[in-house]
Amino acid sequence: MKIIFTGGGTGGHFYPIIAIIESIQKIAKEKKLITPEMYFFAPSPYNQGLLYDHNIIYKKVTAGKIRRYFSILNFFDLFKTAWGVLMALFDVFDVYPDVVFSKGGFGSFPTVLAARLLRIPVFIHESDSVPGRANKWAGKFAARVGVSYKEAFPFFKENKTIHTGQPVLEERLTPITNGASEFFGFNQSIPTIFIMGGSQGAEFINNAILDILPNLLKDYQIIHQTGPTNISVIKESGAAILLENPNKDKYKPFGYLNSLEMRMAAGAASLVISRAGSTIFEIASWAKPAIIIPITNSNGNHQIKNAFAYAKAGACSVIQEENLKPNILLTEIKRIIENKEINEKMTLGAQNFFKPGASGTIARELLSIVLSHEKLE
Repeated sequence: MKIIFTGGGTGGHFYPIIAIIESIQKIAKEKKLITPEMYFFAPSPYNQGLLYDHNIIYKKVTAGKIRRYFSILNFFDLFKTAWGVLMALFDVFDVYPDVVFSKGGFGSFPTVLAARLLRIPVFIHESDSVPGRANKWAGKFAARVGVSYKEAFPFFKENKTIHTGQPVLEERLTPITNGASEFFGFNQSIPTIFIMGGSQGAEFINNAILDILPNLLKDYQIIHQTGPTNISVIKESGAAILLENPNKDKYKPFGYLNSLEMRMAAGAASLVISRAGSTIFEIASWAKPAIIIPITNSNGNHQIKNAFAYAKAGACSVIQEENLKPNILLTEIKRIIENKEINEKMTLGAQNFFKPGASGTIARELLSIVLSHEKLE
């Protein structure tokens, strides 16, 4: 029994795959099944350590990115993608899995096309309310489609599509409240804001926070996950801004938070500020009030649509980039933190929005395809 997983090069693709693999391994152990051999085909391993820890075999498959604007790189990336398809054909044929699971993204295209040409069943999962180009294309022939948002249903065949919710790593699902404030050296009686930059960071949000940092620290404590590429700049800027500020110890910037630190940050948080990618589902699982700031020029404006789908559930406030002025952000933070009714409404909205057990649902669907394929052989 073999399964190939594939997806683009971000944490939003990679970590849900790991969550699904953990569920497959758990179900196989409980049901006394042979655990399938599992592979990850992508342009980069993203996190080699996690792949090794989960006994996942990595195969490099190159893929070019097709940009929506003119760039000479589009021309060269066509050849990169063609080479990736050729590589994928040989590698997928060599493994010949029972099913290929794709999270979408440009990095998934060569592997999914190879599976299509070799008549191997494909299961895709769409994390956004509006699918990207790779999943729109793959949805036309996929054996099964899972979606995180109900709003994505119209883009796929109804009889093949299920609302699974978003797979989230089990170790990140439950906030740790006991000792969370002390973990960061904070005062438990002072409200804490947790700013999530996502796996790639969020420079726009980082700069907006720096603009109002002294004002925020008068009343609040801040845990700021900047993204690894931004941490040195943010630390330097923050230190300069807060050089003689008596509240400077109430600001804690981090490039990256591991699972324990993430759960501690979630436990300490009174409010979360984030982009509108897959982090929305982590915030929902924590049932925390949120301000969501979507990327304006994301593919198909999917982040804006994700943000408003979450806001429709009553779980957050949305500030679009063009409206992200210092006074607006500061006012909105105060409005949410200092209003108990808004807090309770957003908490309830997040609880109703989150669909637990997504990774288990997808794992069972994949194992069903694998087992039926094995019987046919």
